[in-house]
Amino acid sequence: MTFQELRIIPPILQELTNEKYEQPTPIQEAAIPAILDGRDILASAQTGTGKTAAFAVPTLQLLNKDISYQQDKKRPIRSLILTPTRELALQIYENYCSYSRGLKIRTVVIFGGVPQKPQEKDLAGDVDILVATPGRLLDLIKQGFINLRQVEILILDEADRMLDMGFIHDVKKILNYTPEKKQTLLFSATMPPQVADLASSLLIDPYRIEIEPETTTVEAIEQSLYFVDKANKRKLLRDLLQTLDIESALVFTRTKHGADRIVKELDRKGIKAIAIHGNKSQNARVRALNAFKKRQVRVLVATDIAARGLDIDNLSHVFNFDLPEIPESYVHRIGRTGRAGKTGIAIAFCDIEERKLLRDIERFIGTEIPVVKEHNYPAVSVIAKPKQAKGGQNKTSSGSKSYNKQKNRGGSYSRSNNQRKSGSKQRVSGKNRSANWK
Repeated sequence: MTFQELRIIPPILQELTNEKYEQPTPIQEAAIPAILDGRDILASAQTGTGKTAAFAVPTLQLLNKDISYQQDKKRPIRSLILTPTRELALQIYENYCSYSRGLKIRTVVIFGGVPQKPQEKDLAGDVDILVATPGRLLDLIKQGFINLRQVEILILDEADRMLDMGFIHDVKKILNYTPEKKQTLLFSATMPPQVADLASSLLIDPYRIEIEPETTTVEAIEQSLYFVDKANKRKLLRDLLQTLDIESALVFTRTKHGADRIVKELDRKGIKAIAIHGNKSQNARVRALNAFKKRQVRVLVATDIAARGLDIDNLSHVFNFDLPEIPESYVHRIGRTGRAGKTGIAIAFCDIEERKLLRDIERFIGTEIPVVKEHNYPAVSVIAKPKQAKGGQNKTSSGSKSYNKQKNRGGSYSRSNNQRKSGSKQRVSGKNRSANWK
């Protein structure tokens, strides 16, 4: 299928061509026609499957149909996109601006961590589309700078992450400022019970889409595993960065302090690196990300929250310096490389305390990660004492304990029961990659 077959108007088609989009990804192929038909959407799709264009392109087309250009009247906000992080908000904003170059539609982005005055100035003009993080949006609504009563299309992006970050109550408050009658699109990488509850209270006869990228991600990326003692992880990372042919590397660590320590260690050895995490100011985070994208630094060290939704072209390597506690996060992390049909390499470190996390990850992805045995810092606990391992075996395969993906937190935003309908559903394998995995 081509973008022309999705009934996209010529000005947007031209911008997709300029952005080198060749053919729709599965999420775009499934979502765009349904959104253009005015359907509510419930989509399970991870970052990297092309979902931003899946909702941005049809949203722009719908708003462009009957946009008003009355010079004596300010245009109202007609579409709101809620997203959990500043980086993802900026990324979505940039994509909207790219797709709408041939249209007279104005998009504005707001987020916390920066001075409010420039955002007030942006909001003073015509705003057709607003991209926002929940906290700053709620502040500006209460101060009278934003009116959402004419929103026609509401988009909740990364809904599960907004719940994880504690934004659920802010989201529910924001929803009360929007009209009851609107088209609602909800996108989430996972579908824990609280997201399902939120969806059932918001969506009317939703069109359901499930993109299953896990197998595709695993197949597209060359993975390897190093057993290493915790004290030697930084030394091993330094050695690999110095000896392997690594153009750019995104390193995931569990803590902010750990990210800073890695950067200091690498800098001492002449390896340019920079950290991005929640303790950094917004300006510092933007500068760090831009420096990495422009290849001014070769290594970006990040925590999960800071790296959520990062879209980095031609990223060659991802390092799991610390294994994530949630198996889905492993797939999300390594999915930062191997995008747009390109190859990618993912390297994981595992110390003795992370063996349970490794078993959960391998159970989730359905395969054992190949182990690299020959390196300068083999784990003493694995090499020298195999008989003391639990069960008398040194396993990297999945264990027997079940994994509870999410805890059910919080309630749901209520709406009358006669509006809670199951809707239609489409499962998409996600195996056909193209050049626009944003």
